Amino acid sequence: MQPNHWVKDKVARKMRSPYLYFHIGVHALALLLLLGFNMQYWLGIVIIVVSHLLIDIIKLELTGRFNERLLFFADQIMHLLVIALVVYAYFPYNIGFGWLCNDVTLLTLSFLILVTVTSSIIIRIFVSRWDLSDITEKASLENAGKYIGMLERLFVFGFIVAGYWEGIGFLIAAKSVFRFGDLSRAVDRKLTEYILIGTLLSFGLAVISGVGYTYLISILK
Repeated sequence: MQPNHWVKDKVARKMRSPYLYFHIGVHALALLLLLGFNMQYWLGIVIIVVSHLLIDIIKLELTGRFNERLLFFADQIMHLLVIALVVYAYFPYNIGFGWLCNDVTLLTLSFLILVTVTSSIIIRIFVSRWDLSDITEKASLENAGKYIGMLERLFVFGFIVAGYWEGIGFLIAAKSVFRFGDLSRAVDRKLTEYILIGTLLSFGLAVISGVGYTYLISILK
């Protein structure tokens, strides 16, 4: 809940930025409204607000020295951890991790790894026999193909688990539309064949994984 110019000013001026304190004020007001201005929780509110300020200051000081995405997620995790600890102080709760060790969870995690990381390795090994260095001079996002493949396999896997097989056809059609420029040029026949092989391998592995997962889940349940 902060405009972009607040963020830019904080990054540029750090602790000297008034928007840093406006941002903290928004959080303090949100807490007070959420708790109905119940001052029974005043200490918890102070801890959350002050810790939020300190965490944001540390993040601003580290900005530019570390990966921005890493800082973002570390910042959010720290905020959530403080909130969880403050809530625990007022209302002790138990966090059970038994659900992590049951058969369904382990099977799901195994297949998610299979359909993303493992499948990427299998496809890369299979298609590495062809050299496309002569036709891949155009600028491309780093590892874009890898992540696109992971996402499409997750979609296919999800469609199968949900019993929505029609969604796979929609996904293939959508990908074909985006790839039409590459696939329609006769001079890029080598690239076309490469894309088709990679796509069929990707979808094939996702379908096999999805069918295998649904079968094993039905046994476990």
